[in-house]
Amino acid sequence: MLNFNMSKIVYIHTFGCQMNVHDSEKMLGVLQKEGYSSTDDPCKADLIIFNTCSIRQKAEQKFYTQLGRTKFLKKKKPEMKIAVAGCIAQHEGENIFKKALYVDFVFGPQNIHMLRDLVSERTASIAIEDNHEIAVTDLPVKRGDGVKAWVTIMYGCNNFCSYCIVPYTRGRERSRPTENIYSEVAELAEVGYKEITLLGQNVNSYSSDTDFPGLLKKLDRVGGIERIRFVTSHPKDLSDELIAAMSDLPKVCEHIHLPMQSGSSNILRLMNRGYTYEEYIRKVMRLRAKVPGISITSDIIAGFPGETEDDHLLTIKALKEIEFDGIFAFKFSPRPGTMAAAMVGHLIEVIKSERLSEILKVQDGITTRKNRSLEGTIQEIIIEGDGETDKEKLTGRTRTNKIVNIPKINPETSSGQKGAIINVEITKGRPHSLEGRPVEK
Repeated sequence: MLNFNMSKIVYIHTFGCQMNVHDSEKMLGVLQKEGYSSTDDPCKADLIIFNTCSIRQKAEQKFYTQLGRTKFLKKKKPEMKIAVAGCIAQHEGENIFKKALYVDFVFGPQNIHMLRDLVSERTASIAIEDNHEIAVTDLPVKRGDGVKAWVTIMYGCNNFCSYCIVPYTRGRERSRPTENIYSEVAELAEVGYKEITLLGQNVNSYSSDTDFPGLLKKLDRVGGIERIRFVTSHPKDLSDELIAAMSDLPKVCEHIHLPMQSGSSNILRLMNRGYTYEEYIRKVMRLRAKVPGISITSDIIAGFPGETEDDHLLTIKALKEIEFDGIFAFKFSPRPGTMAAAMVGHLIEVIKSERLSEILKVQDGITTRKNRSLEGTIQEIIIEGDGETDKEKLTGRTRTNKIVNIPKINPETSSGQKGAIINVEITKGRPHSLEGRPVEK
């Protein structure tokens, strides 16, 4: 029998972190089995999905702005379906239908497995229930990169930092079985992937038939995989065993993202982070002693409720003491339903902006100096493709996760191909990247 059904087209707009990007890959995987292909043009789509992030108010505002624009698309194409997924979907639920009557269905990050049924619904529907089987139900994944891949190892979070909405939107911690993770990584290696990044809200607390250092040891033995990365690590759970694994396992990269959030122990207490600044810096010192040359990046929140000028200056002092390789810094953004939103002592926007600017200025100077110190050194990179801003160059990353741009190499040779592992000499250190040239091993 001939099949006259035409392929449908989906457009997914992803907001937020690597975890959301990987969730979008899972959505594409599910939809591909239903005959959907993807597009970068929402005007061509039969289905538009907004995969949202609610960790900051700015991200939420961007989402609603983008959602509003689709109202006019749907007027022109009434059969088009519009869906809201991710953390805003989980948190807002049915309120999204009240704010945007043209939305067809809403589903949370734990309910991607229901996407096939939701697409076929003829009336507005919602799926934001807790999925107890999420850690043992593996979904198909449609990945777009042939070199690097994200691999989820656990879902949810148990930490309840006072500013964070994640435990309320992604649920409690649930770890995937080690054998499932190992099989996924082995399959990625078979089709040519060279680098994996293990994902979890707090990978340090992974717990299945082994702990996180044990998982790294197993994955380090997968042939074909050259590099292993992971995000994100919680400082209170950074163990000596994990530090030892980073030191001993050849495929585990010399980079860790370790969110500090504040240099003031008083603010860390209000944030319910579970460590003091003194404890944090001691772990940084142990990392640098055991893993020479390690790159450490971090997150900083400026203007947390109750933060005094002295607290802010302690954060500035911490930046100068630790000298992170880079940071992601943001103004405090109250999230409804979190403890921090109800705290006294919220700061006005101008003070938060001033403090954020000072934090970024100090860190920019540190990052630039550290990058310039690499000039003349030889670094190993994996070529990821054309440069983001200069298509006449190739780009890759060092094991320490620094971006390196190099002149295009003869594509006839293996060293010029995407996925090639080459050595480069760093010729220029810039504020956010490095310049280099290929050299013989």
